[in-house]
Amino acid sequence: MTNKQIRLNIGCGGQPLDGYINVDLDNLETLKTRYPSHVFPKGMQIYNYDIFNLPFSDDSVDEVRADSLIEHLSFQEEPLFFHEIKRILKPHGIFKFSIPDFEDAIKLWLAAKDDWKEFYRNDPEAIAQSHWFGTYSYNTENRWGYLVAMLFGNQNGEGQFHKNCYTIPKIRAILNYLNFEEMEISHYRWRVDRDLMIAVKAKKRPHES
Repeated sequence: MTNKQIRLNIGCGGQPLDGYINVDLDNLETLKTRYPSHVFPKGMQIYNYDIFNLPFSDDSVDEVRADSLIEHLSFQEEPLFFHEIKRILKPHGIFKFSIPDFEDAIKLWLAAKDDWKEFYRNDPEAIAQSHWFGTYSYNTENRWGYLVAMLFGNQNGEGQFHKNCYTIPKIRAILNYLNFEEMEISHYRWRVDRDLMIAVKAKKRPHES
C-alpha cells in the first residue's frame, strides 16, 4: 500500500491546486470576491493555517509550494517561514516557490516616466478598466501606475502588501544557509506578460548524522 503524499500550496490565493492542501490567509468566499474571474472547483477547501506554526510533524511533508507569497512577509516573518518549511519537509522533500525579481523591477522604475495622474481606486469599475492610478494599463512606462504596485503590492486587502524583496543571489544564499540543494532557478512572466518572476525549485538535504 502506497502512502499518500502530503503536498502543501501555501498562499494559494486565486490558484488552489488539485492534489494539494491549499492554505491562505483568506477564506474561500473572500478569495471568490477578490478574484471574480477565477473558477474555484466545487468542494474546494481553503485552510487558514498559521504559516509560521503549521499543523504538521517534523519531516512529514513531501512538497511545499509558495507562489508569490514570500515577498508579503516582513523581515521578522521571513526567517520564521523558511525555518518552518525546513522543519516540516521530509529529507529530500521539494520546496517550490516564486517571487518577483526585485532587480528587474528597479531597472523598470529607473527607466519609467515620473508622471503621476490619479489616486489609487479599487472599486468594481476601476478593477474592470484596469485603472492603476489613472493609467488604465498594465504597462510599466509610468512609475505611478502598475509598476508601483509591482514594488509595494496591490494593497487591496490584508496580506496584499509587499514587505520584502529578492534577487537570485539572495535566494541562493538563503538556500545555502538552510542547507537546501538548489535544483532549478528560472524566470517567467506573471500572467504571461506582467512582472518578471523568479521560480525556484529546491530540495531539503538529509539531516547530518
